[in-house]
Amino acid sequence: MAAVTTFVVDEADAKPVREEGDTASVRVIFDMSNGCERLEQRVLRFAPGRSLDRELDGHQEVLFVVAGQGELELDGELHPLEPDTGVFIRSGETYAVENPGPGELLAISVLAPEDRADAEAERKVTVRFEDQPELQASSERRYRYLVNEDAGCFDVTQFVGLVQPSKAPMHSHPYDEVGYVVDGEGIAHVGDRSTPLRSGSCFHLPPDEIHCIENSGRSVMRILGVFHPSGSPASREYEDNK
Repeated sequence: MAAVTTFVVDEADAKPVREEGDTASVRVIFDMSNGCERLEQRVLRFAPGRSLDRELDGHQEVLFVVAGQGELELDGELHPLEPDTGVFIRSGETYAVENPGPGELLAISVLAPEDRADAEAERKVTVRFEDQPELQASSERRYRYLVNEDAGCFDVTQFVGLVQPSKAPMHSHPYDEVGYVVDGEGIAHVGDRSTPLRSGSCFHLPPDEIHCIENSGRSVMRILGVFHPSGSPASREYEDNK
């Protein structure tokens, strides 16, 4: 039986799962069960305290801190976590999250296959949005890389897109992408469907799917994007050119 393809999911519609003794609740938003074949997007909410150890086997993971403060302990080393921080964890590594409280730490996780052998490059565990240069994807959209080959990650690209109030032409990308609306509101136009987006909305764009993300608000929309295989968020094929 083929998986049902879903393009937009509200976190509240996914069941939270918490392992006994863990501080984290995990909601799986996109995976193979709803048409996302290469990536698994999850919403992680860490309560105060230290989480259980998480060991990656056969996958790599990128995290994005939406809210809260804490530390990531990766193979015995500590790395600060704060909002707008990207995190890269390689296959075979073990990590835990320490949340000093009092509030929860909200992070968006994406698991991806590890296809290419390690290349010679500087390894970065965390990358802060404010430290990255702003690049132009189109007249209405700019972006900043977080985790990509500059962090030693050669299979996945994680970035934050900055979308002005606008509706871009319908287009497609060659990669498989999952997104999360950090700030703002808009509409996801995918194929012949149009679905409202708000802060906290998650979406999936399969390779070559015709779409556009419309910012229907009055302020800049910030979108976390993660795609596989890695490349440039500016890579587009417009519908009129197909």
